[in-house]
Amino acid sequence: MKITGKRYLDYSSFIKSTFGERVQKISLDIGFTCPNRDGSKGYGGCTYCNNNTFNPDYCEPTKSITQQLEEGISRFSKKYKSQHYLAYFQAYTNTYSDLESLKAMYKEALSVPNVVGLVIGTRPDCISEEIIDYLSMLSKTYFIALEFGVESTLNKTLKTVNRCHTFEDTKATYALCENKGFYLGAHLIIGLPGESEADLLNHAKAISKLPIHTLKLHHLQIVKQSIMAYQYKTKPEKFNLFTAERYIDLITDFVGLLRPDIIIERFVSEAPQDLLIAPKWKGLKNFEIVAKIDKKLAEKNTWQGKYYNESF
Repeated sequence: MKITGKRYLDYSSFIKSTFGERVQKISLDIGFTCPNRDGSKGYGGCTYCNNNTFNPDYCEPTKSITQQLEEGISRFSKKYKSQHYLAYFQAYTNTYSDLESLKAMYKEALSVPNVVGLVIGTRPDCISEEIIDYLSMLSKTYFIALEFGVESTLNKTLKTVNRCHTFEDTKATYALCENKGFYLGAHLIIGLPGESEADLLNHAKAISKLPIHTLKLHHLQIVKQSIMAYQYKTKPEKFNLFTAERYIDLITDFVGLLRPDIIIERFVSEAPQDLLIAPKWKGLKNFEIVAKIDKKLAEKNTWQGKYYNESF
């Protein structure tokens, strides 16, 4: 069902159709870690990761959830006419704790005035049936979205970037979460080391088989203070980073293979310039890249799902 004049389902149109207005996400950092950082599965974290690349400056784990939300709301209320907000548990793995601790944190966020729901970012191997049941209960009253970092559908890539879980883990987790009343999201990084363009297009086919409602995409960026920054410096030949033009061309083919009812939340991510090592796209902003994707889709006369086939 089309809810937009674009050639794909876009997230802002989905939010407006769901709430009847613009609703702003407010990012939170509550000081969690990840199982591939603390030694329970591995050390060092994902090789591409530096959470400072997407945390706003008001996100500090030394601040309470309430304080972070209030500061974020104060900032966005001056910029936009948003009246309602979603608490976005963004940094690291936000279900990586015991249920009672999670309940307290989610409850605190939902108690802040004008917060109408939660968006929770986590890993496929850091969820349990009791957490799923709790979120299912919350979804009867609030907007609840659970986002999993899929990153790649290839196990060899997941091993290379030190995810410490498999794509089979991912599929099993989505099966547990299906039809529980909350929205399911996925995140993919396009262009991880060792993946061909055919591999990247196959991600569209594999991700379309998951029971997801939303999808975030972005190109691989090498950022400072990440393991990948060292790898890129010492062995740059292992990387095949996208130019903006090549990425736009590929992503329009990707969209054509994607299941037509998936809401595309993001095409690109913009790392802070003081942290970004490569690729540098001549100062292009996210909205400019999206406009170029829209134009390229029209030029190719393609759209989301044009080449989708359930038998993939």
